Amino acid sequence: MHEFKVNDMSCNHCVHAITQAALALDPQAKVDIDLPSKIVRIESSASTEAFRHAIDEAGYTAE
Repeated sequence: MHEFKVNDMSCNHCVHAITQAALALDPQAKVDIDLPSKIVRIESSASTEAFRHAIDEAGYTAE
């Protein structure tokens, strides 16, 4: 399980963009996003750094 704080995520468009970025990396990933707390949780065997990079490439900052 990977967990990121994404402070610049503010709307459903952001949620969709981050979900798509994660699924592009691992189509089998389970993505759970809590928009009010700005937490992204991803269940996948891919590396944390790979998901951090994918979120960054989508235009967001994953902490």
